[in-house]
Amino acid sequence: MEKVILDGKLVAKKITDTLKERVTSLKSKGITPCLATILVGDDPSSETYVKMKGNACERIGIQSLRIHLPKETETKKLLETIEKLNLDPSIHGILLQHPVPSHIDERKAFEAIDIKKDVDGVTSTGYGQTAFGFGTYPSCTPAAIMEIIKHYNIHIDGKHAVVIGRSPILGKPVSALLLNENATVTTCHSHTTNLPEIVKQADIVVAAVGKPNFIQGDWVKKGAVILDAGYNKGNIGDVDYEACYENASAITPVPGGVGPVTISMLLKHTVDAAEKSMNIPSL
Repeated sequence: MEKVILDGKLVAKKITDTLKERVTSLKSKGITPCLATILVGDDPSSETYVKMKGNACERIGIQSLRIHLPKETETKKLLETIEKLNLDPSIHGILLQHPVPSHIDERKAFEAIDIKKDVDGVTSTGYGQTAFGFGTYPSCTPAAIMEIIKHYNIHIDGKHAVVIGRSPILGKPVSALLLNENATVTTCHSHTTNLPEIVKQADIVVAAVGKPNFIQGDWVKKGAVILDAGYNKGNIGDVDYEACYENASAITPVPGGVGPVTISMLLKHTVDAAEKSMNIPSL
């Protein structure tokens, strides 16, 4: 069986090359797209992610505004910070880095983000719009998975997709996006029984469970397409890559699969938001 390695770096480059042109066009009209990232506390991984996103912005000409609040910050102060960004017309996208310290009401903070600036797809309104099929900014990792599928012309209509994971910014929204493309979707989670047998029925497998090497090779039927949205310590995905590679017709590597496209979708949503602020139809 011919294998296709779903190269996320290639997909991401295609997206960012287009975005550079759109950013240049916006700047010629006096608008510089701007993404504000909020980091609360000193979690090293979160600091790294925020820096990566900021660097990605700067590479294509998007302004990156980084706001670093101390870990003692209370929910009220975080909400005030978000509201200032909501009211600032020069800010087009707002990203609150997850997770926040445990004493903060994270969901309340997410909900405070203006839907027009929710480029990371974290609000319940954004999720609801995505589920109904008219969401402007779906969560970035689900959007990345769909972009990879589109780039490689993977047929979805009528296929059985199994999503392992039900988080509000990954498993649930990607299930909705696949359903909207006429897949038959099974969403699995920690209470699912007979998980291997369910995965064996899948034409498309989306791994979003947050456990290294969780999906085993003998769970996967011949010819399945595997999209690994997991990223665990040591650059390990949620899929046992070597074992699953044998049965898959197409598979994303980790790293270099879904991750680069996730960041590029965040950039795309920010540029989309900047264009919408000028009533320019987004691509």
